[in-house]
Amino acid sequence: MYALLRSRLRDQAGFGMVELLCAMGVMSIGVMAVYAMFESSTVQIKRASTVSTAAALAGGEMESFRAVKYETIGLAETDVSAADGTYTGDAAFRAVSSPVNQTDSTVVLAKCPATPCTNAVPTRNVTGADGKSYRVDTYVTWQTVTNSAGTAGRNVKLITIVVRDATTARAYARISSAFDESTGL
Repeated sequence: MYALLRSRLRDQAGFGMVELLCAMGVMSIGVMAVYAMFESSTVQIKRASTVSTAAALAGGEMESFRAVKYETIGLAETDVSAADGTYTGDAAFRAVSSPVNQTDSTVVLAKCPATPCTNAVPTRNVTGADGKSYRVDTYVTWQTVTNSAGTAGRNVKLITIVVRDATTARAYARISSAFDESTGL
């Protein structure tokens, strides 16, 4: 009886099939990991493309403000008042107070008061170079300039451009630039 048991234990029949199944299992795990890596890289490339397009749109919008006179930089009060919750919920938003009161408020002007002007609106949808729709939010607010000692100086106009996904309102790009009255533009 022991001899029969020993001969069965030493028998190699079917052992190659078990090795093959184990090797195939390990290999399938490796192939799935490589597939997941490629899928993840595809998602990241699409995201990078979207962010690059949004940054280009924001830069172009900011250039339109750099091309006009300082006096014409602002938003119409009626346009700001009509903006939706996504616009007013952003940290860059400041409520409209008196146009004379240049502290912590939106810069309000008549629509396109002089030429050339931006004729800017607080929010609009544009199509990017990638064919996707983006929402461009423009904020024009007052900011007080302070020196290194903390002494407050004059106010400058701070323009913040936020480019978002048109459907989900997820922000892809945000740039800000201060415009000083002394520059003339």
